[in-house]
Amino acid sequence: MDTEPEITIEANPGSAEAGRFRDYRHCGVNRLSLGVQSFNNQSLNALGRIHNGDDARKACRAITDAGFENFNIDLMHGLPGQNPADALADLREALAGSPTHLSIYQLTIEPNTAFAADPPSLPDEEVLWDIRCAVHDLAGVAGFEHYEVSAFARPDSHCRHNLNYWEFGDYIGIGAGAHSKLSLSGAVYRWHRPRHPREYLATVAKDEIPDLGPPLTADALRFEFLLNALRLKAGFDYRLFEQRTGLGWPEHKSLFKTAIDDGLLLTENGRVRTTPLGWRFLDDLLQRFLSPPEAPSARDMMI
Repeated sequence: MDTEPEITIEANPGSAEAGRFRDYRHCGVNRLSLGVQSFNNQSLNALGRIHNGDDARKACRAITDAGFENFNIDLMHGLPGQNPADALADLREALAGSPTHLSIYQLTIEPNTAFAADPPSLPDEEVLWDIRCAVHDLAGVAGFEHYEVSAFARPDSHCRHNLNYWEFGDYIGIGAGAHSKLSLSGAVYRWHRPRHPREYLATVAKDEIPDLGPPLTADALRFEFLLNALRLKAGFDYRLFEQRTGLGWPEHKSLFKTAIDDGLLLTENGRVRTTPLGWRFLDDLLQRFLSPPEAPSARDMMI
C-alpha cells in the first residue's frame, strides 16, 4: 500500500479559493493544480476567465504560504492575438511562482462551445510553432523535464495521477459525468456516470450499480493503450503493454514496422517510444493504429 498517496485538488486563482488553500493542506491534500491559463489580463478576458493576472500571482503566493511543496500551474498558449514574447512572459511569471510542475496546452476550439460559435482570431500556424518552441525551450532551460505531451516537471515531480492514465492504469471516477476504467477477470471495462447532477443523484439514491457494458475489444485495447502510452516521451515497455491489455506482444509488434521504417518510432531494450518526428506528429502516427471500419455486408447494403 502507498503510505504517501498523491492527493491533488484543482483550483482557480479567485480569492475565495485561495483563502482555503491552508485548510486543504491541513486536510491532507499534498498537491495543488492551479488553473492560471495566463497572467495577461487581455488574454484572460479573451478566454472569459473571471480572474485577472494579480489574482493569479496572489494565488501562487498563497499556495506556498499554505505549505504546499508540490504544485502545478496550467498555462495556455496560442491565445487570441498572442505572440512568442507574450507567451514567454506568461511562462516567466509562472516560473516566478516556483511550481514543481507545469501543464502547457495550446488553445483548441472545441465543438459546441462559445468559441466554436464565434471563433476568435488565433495566431497562424507559423506563429503557433514559434510560440510552442520558445515556451518549451524556456521550460527546459528552467530545469523542467518535458516528460509528456503537455506536461513538464522538476525532478521527482511527475504527476502520479496523470501517469496512471498514460500507463493505461485503472481508475474510479466519482460524481456526475465521471468516467472509470477497470480491469476485471482478464477484461477491461469503461463506463461513465450520468452527466446531469439531477440524474446522477437519482442513481445514487437508488444505489444503482453502473452498467459496465461489454469489455473493450482487442483492437480498442491496443489503440487506447497506444493513445495514452505514446504521450510519454519515454514511451512504454512491452511488458506493460501485455500487463495492461492482456494481449501478447509478439503478435502485435509487427504492426509497428512501418512506423519504425518511416522514422516515427524507435524500439530498443524492450521499449517503444516516438522519435522527435513521431512526437511532433503524434496524432498522425496514432491514426496508423486505428482499425479500418468493417466493410458492410451484403445484408447491410440491401434497401
